[in-house]
Amino acid sequence: MKHIVLGYDGSAFSMQALDWALDEAELRGLSLTVAHAWQWPYGEAPEEARSHLRKAAEHVLWHGADCARHTSSGLTVETDLHEGPPAERLVELSHEAALVVVGSRGLSALPRAVVGSVAGYVATHAHCPVIVVRGPGPLPAASQPGPVVVADRDPDGVVLDFAFEEAALRRLPLAAPADLSADLSGRAARHPGVPVQQAADFGTATLVVVGRRRAAPAGVAASLLQHAPCPVAVVGG
Repeated sequence: MKHIVLGYDGSAFSMQALDWALDEAELRGLSLTVAHAWQWPYGEAPEEARSHLRKAAEHVLWHGADCARHTSSGLTVETDLHEGPPAERLVELSHEAALVVVGSRGLSALPRAVVGSVAGYVATHAHCPVIVVRGPGPLPAASQPGPVVVADRDPDGVVLDFAFEEAALRRLPLAAPADLSADLSGRAARHPGVPVQQAADFGTATLVVVGRRRAAPAGVAASLLQHAPCPVAVVGG
């Protein structure tokens, strides 16, 4: 059965991603897998040093899973501890996932990075939709949440399907460029509870959705991952 995968490293950015992943799992009725990867960064290492690092990684993973179990209402929470590059592991896990959720930066990301190397790699290479949650700390609860916004002017069908699904799950309107009205009409009929409006900007958005084919380093998705004021979903092949 499909599940939600969360990339978790104990940073403030991954705590905000945890909040979003819990919402997704509960709204979709799916289990949550909290994933953490570790690796010795200095070449060959004494076994004792590797053992200490692994125990630290186990503690980080335990903390994330414990937070998820105590914050959710009966959600099934599983864990995945991996020795190796975290980005590659998350892409592997995406084969069987409905969705992967990551923070925009982690403990090792450089402040100047467009987006954390893990988030950028996973958003580009995953086999399922990826939501990159921007910002540290607990996820702010908006008193009047904004729409789910489609960023592409020529989106793939899977982008529109995902955007409508998220809007329906969260009981939010969907906003899209005006010239997409013909593409939206059939999907709007299948989601009568989702109001459709013209997109103006991303300033009030709850979530921005963009196609993966635009996720090149200089593309739309890359710019959104750096500058969007809200989480960004990267969807499609």
